[in-house]
Amino acid sequence: MRIYVKKHSVGNELIIAACDENILGLRLVDEERKANFYVDPFFYKGELVDPEEAVNTLSSATMGNIVGEVIVKLAIERGLVHPEAVLWIKGVPIAMFVRV
Repeated sequence: MRIYVKKHSVGNELIIAACDENILGLRLVDEERKANFYVDPFFYKGELVDPEEAVNTLSSATMGNIVGEVIVKLAIERGLVHPEAVLWIKGVPIAMFVRV
């Protein structure tokens, strides 16, 4: 499994968007919770890298937006995301973090 990683610079912030390769372009909908999340290629589709390189790139971010089992698990293991902060929609984990 590889990970899409895309860097977005906004002012002094480095936002890293990362998603597992297999979920790019998916729309995750949970009608009961009124949750609708699109893994938009415009935002997520950047360089396709191995998981270790992806999590290393995330470590340099001031903000991260990550989707997928592989990348979210690695972000938790690295201490970038707390496990209780993960949102699950249709079995897919979504997490965001901000460094202050």
